[in-house]
Amino acid sequence: MDYVRKLFDTNTFGTMAMVQAVIPQMRARRSGVVVNVTSSVTLAPMPLAAAYTASKQAIEGFTGSLAHELAAFGVRAKLVEPGYAPTTRFSQNIDFAIEDMIPEAYADFAAPIFAAFASPALTTRETDVAEAVFLAANDTSDRLRYPAGPDAVALAA
Repeated sequence: MDYVRKLFDTNTFGTMAMVQAVIPQMRARRSGVVVNVTSSVTLAPMPLAAAYTASKQAIEGFTGSLAHELAAFGVRAKLVEPGYAPTTRFSQNIDFAIEDMIPEAYADFAAPIFAAFASPALTTRETDVAEAVFLAANDTSDRLRYPAGPDAVALAA
């Protein structure tokens, strides 16, 4: 549960706090765009990612509701859903090994999944995410979701 709390503090409550901080100015100006970044784990169920997925799904629902609520003030809300991006070194930014989170009873189940992570067929680059954020921020339509990276685009389809 400590891990789950850290995930939600960062991925969910941190995002909500940032949005809460910027909305009053955007609402007063009657313009602006909130672009929240979630993950392609929200596009299809994936093993060994339940807590992470839950933290990102919460922001999906939050942002979808915001899109409706803020439209009356001329403010848009968008979601960017990046795929697996091993070059970001994301796993090196946490203070524990992901493998240590797997109970012994799940070791045989988890081993081939971790092996597949080592050589994925499709991945997302940082530039894919930057392009999706730019598109989302500049798109004046009511489109909500922007998958980023070939793997996320494939999952979204």
